[in-house]
Amino acid sequence: MIEQSAFVLHSRPYRENQQLVDLLTEQDGKVTALVYVGQSKRSIKKGLIQPFLPLNVILKGQGSFKQISQVDTLGKSYPLIKHSLFSAFYINELLIRLLTEHITCQQLFFQYKTTLFALSQGEEIAPQLRLFELSLLEELGLSFDFSPVFEHDVSYFHYIAEQGFVPVYSNANTFSKNSALCFDKRHLQAIAQREALYQRASTDELLSEDKVTEEVSYTFKLLMRQVINQLLGNKPLNSRKLFANKAYS
Repeated sequence: MIEQSAFVLHSRPYRENQQLVDLLTEQDGKVTALVYVGQSKRSIKKGLIQPFLPLNVILKGQGSFKQISQVDTLGKSYPLIKHSLFSAFYINELLIRLLTEHITCQQLFFQYKTTLFALSQGEEIAPQLRLFELSLLEELGLSFDFSPVFEHDVSYFHYIAEQGFVPVYSNANTFSKNSALCFDKRHLQAIAQREALYQRASTDELLSEDKVTEEVSYTFKLLMRQVINQLLGNKPLNSRKLFANKAYS
């Protein structure tokens, strides 16, 4: 029996008075567990099996199928509304779709809590999602190697799975620099240095400070979407539909 902090990612009915729950736990990573919630509509356990509520759970059982024998709250649910709520559903779906079960990922668990807190405080959404996506990719062993964007004297790069950033030696007139498959070297360098998240970009002769920041953020979103879509097998995420015209993910 293991007692640990956890968050509910998703739950669904299983048998009478039972639910199957996908958890992100501090010690065991992603776990699917069975919980008996009882018959009453006011069941305490049923009320606690909710996303974005910090929990303390005790899991019992051997093998891949465990049971939640005890669950208590560790605090109030994170107050998420509108696009912050949609963003939280987005990161939950990423974890469900991409994480392997029963692999400890404490750093990702910490980043998950940090992201929920930032979203609940009204922080800018896009940078928080990019940070979480980076943490998830690192957990999956897919962190970026940005060294080519500093070593090659070209203006644009492609990102190719299992190869990384590949310089584009074509004439600038033969492709659109706004293509999702072609990334501006300056933007990639800013991303590598985390300037896109933490500080304003420097002005230059071509772009204003605001425009550089906006375009760097857009490049970052396109890069992460390309990589994540490949990991998902190009099967769309349901949570992206929630964003309507404000596609942060």
